[in-house]
Amino acid sequence: MLVIPCPLPLMRDVRLVNRVVGLETEYGALVHDAELSTEAWPARVKNYIFRQARAGALDLHYRDYEEPPGNGGFLLNGGRLYLDMGHIEYASPECVRLRDAVVYDLAGDALLLNALREMHACDHVSFIKNNIDHYTGATFGCHENYLMRRETQFTPPVLGTLLCFLATRQLYTGAGRIGQAHPLAFDFDLPPSATPVRFQISQRADHIVNDIYQWVQFNRAIINARDEPLADYRKFRRLHLLIGDSNMSPFATALKVGTTACILTLLEEDKFPRGLILQDAVVATRQVSHQPNGPWLVELENGRTVGALEVQRRFLEAAGKYLQGRDAEIDWLLESWSFVLDSFATNSDALIGGVDWITKRWLLEKFAEAESLPWDDPWLLSLDLEYHNIDPSRGLFFQVKAGKRITDWNQSVRIRNASYRPPANSRAAGRSQAVAWFRDSELPYVINWDSISSGPQDILVMSDPFNTYTSEVTAFLRR
Repeated sequence: MLVIPCPLPLMRDVRLVNRVVGLETEYGALVHDAELSTEAWPARVKNYIFRQARAGALDLHYRDYEEPPGNGGFLLNGGRLYLDMGHIEYASPECVRLRDAVVYDLAGDALLLNALREMHACDHVSFIKNNIDHYTGATFGCHENYLMRRETQFTPPVLGTLLCFLATRQLYTGAGRIGQAHPLAFDFDLPPSATPVRFQISQRADHIVNDIYQWVQFNRAIINARDEPLADYRKFRRLHLLIGDSNMSPFATALKVGTTACILTLLEEDKFPRGLILQDAVVATRQVSHQPNGPWLVELENGRTVGALEVQRRFLEAAGKYLQGRDAEIDWLLESWSFVLDSFATNSDALIGGVDWITKRWLLEKFAEAESLPWDDPWLLSLDLEYHNIDPSRGLFFQVKAGKRITDWNQSVRIRNASYRPPANSRAAGRSQAVAWFRDSELPYVINWDSISSGPQDILVMSDPFNTYTSEVTAFLRR
């Protein structure tokens, strides 16, 4: 019998400016019992998700020299979960709608939290959706993936303009952190600074040392340069970003993914605003992050100094001019983008509950004031981590009440069964069928993002991520 997971309802068959997107999230593990091993818990939870909760099919083969059989696998929702250097990493399925991109990012949180609850481990272990370890100086990522046309030309002016957008979007995507870190994770001495940084906008900013580079570790770049489309390489390429923070606020996740997808459409259609190339994107990223109170000035290649808010308004104006009216989701995004930029100029408190760094700073300031604590107090560092706890009964983010616009969105994208059901309008739907079939069979199999196989001669290539492949997978599995 062929078991086919029912995809989530198809709201409207629209595409976020004709693009597939996906997020990869690495979770920190916080063990509350000193007698328990921090290193063992990610593996225990991973095994529970696949073997007891039966949420997917474990790999039977080596995927890499660091990914032996059983290290991870694909999920019933079309995404992937595995261990990466001691962390649990969750990769969302291919999403073509903005709302789905947020829904399936949250599905990773739900998988881990439900596993802890069923294992009766919530009092012992927490998963933290952040990007830093205050005590070791380590960083772990939230990587963004955007499908692009293969013919897109990344000329120096195009790359420079894209880097300018990415360096300044942290105003609404940053998760916030206490203190600072040396860009080299193995160097614990902070670089000389005229003014110590007690709180900054982005968790990743201090760890980014290059604008474009292929290697991920120790030379982290804003844009990862590897060309791995996971689709037909003749038609597609994949833009892989390392600069983004993991967001607790679904509203911030929507802004992060949605604005970037819109900007990439402007790039593909040759509608980029002109004159927005930074003198040094890495330096600008750090400078903006280190100024939570503004004025967020950046230096352009032409020698002019401009505010990061002004830069973002230029990109918003271009997106509004060329993309307004194409789709209801895009219109919602443009309106929300405008609301956020206006709020920074008039009333930043309106962003509490929506923009993570604003929310976190407000919470920490209130607590530090009430307890008369300095910003380097270990208590505040602990609260910084607890902001990112994915358990609503513990996480500080969940204790904040936002305004109606933000609350309505944040509540609308928490779909209980998204951890077990794929989006209905992408390649993830077909992959989900294969995962369910192989999970319950004794046959050998290999599942990849762009193919499934059972035996060396029995392969189904799925090179178009916009195609659901449900009929092709059904026929393949019934052979």
